[in-house]
Amino acid sequence: MTKPIHLSANQPPERFYLGGPQIKAFRGQASNSDRVPEDWVGSGTTLFGETELGLSFLESGRTVASEIAAAPELWLGPEHLKSFGADPMLLVKLLDAGQRLPVHIHPNQSFAKKHLGCQHGKAEAWYILNGGVVYLGFKETVSEDQLRVWVDSQDVSGMLQAMHQIEVAPGDSIYVPPGCPHAIGAGVFLAEVQEPEDLSILLEWDGFAIDGPNDGHLGLGFDLALRAISSNGMSAEDLNRLVVRQGKEASTLSTDSAQYFRAERIDVSQERSLDAGFSILIVLSGQGELQSASATTSLADGDTILIPYSAGQLSLSGEVSVLRCRPPMPN
Repeated sequence: MTKPIHLSANQPPERFYLGGPQIKAFRGQASNSDRVPEDWVGSGTTLFGETELGLSFLESGRTVASEIAAAPELWLGPEHLKSFGADPMLLVKLLDAGQRLPVHIHPNQSFAKKHLGCQHGKAEAWYILNGGVVYLGFKETVSEDQLRVWVDSQDVSGMLQAMHQIEVAPGDSIYVPPGCPHAIGAGVFLAEVQEPEDLSILLEWDGFAIDGPNDGHLGLGFDLALRAISSNGMSAEDLNRLVVRQGKEASTLSTDSAQYFRAERIDVSQERSLDAGFSILIVLSGQGELQSASATTSLADGDTILIPYSAGQLSLSGEVSVLRCRPPMPN
């Protein structure tokens, strides 16, 4: 594969929280259901416990994952293979919070490897497309006993009052380190860049379409699962390191996230050269073209484009803004 590929929507059905209309409005081709709040873009990752659901398919009927496995150097490039092997190291989603998401955490790599047999944890970053309120981290250190009381009694107000509440606007980004408790407020629409795993431990489930006591702990039981949380208090300085306001170009995401993934907002009014590299492009607004040595790919609002390394250096032109999501820089 030597040219960029347009991707259709890939929305796992019947999720436990509401959403989907903002994805449909953005892409113009997504599902009409109100329980498809995520679009897994160019995904080689399955939902937790699934064997196929979550994977992205190409027009050939083959999955992105199988195509990369068959020709990893063409897709990922020699430097990536040398540093990371044939692992794309990347999962990208569009997420429409039709209701506030529950307070939850994601484990780090060490915990995920030891207890779940996974290659990655789940660090993530949000690039905000439609703003609102998000919750991130505890204001003060929370004891294990207090945390367990909140979870067992589903004292949601207690949890939320203990967390930092942050107003976000389009163009802002927030890096969510593994273990950090967080929730996304109703109405927020975002592009999510993350490690390629689906690992969520719920602190809250009351009122959601999920059996939290049975399904909220990744099969580990809460005694073990809650050890994955970072319950230390976060200062204003800590938050400032994670939040980037109106980030563009190299400053699109917090530098703390660079060990896991990269994302760069690019605004073009004439022409811009893009270096070769496996990536996923989300067209934020406008229209333009992506020119490779072998093909011209048209771009319009809401398009998602999968770019293999073998497409080589690209030229981006038109009046267009894009978000380019990439794996971490090779060592």
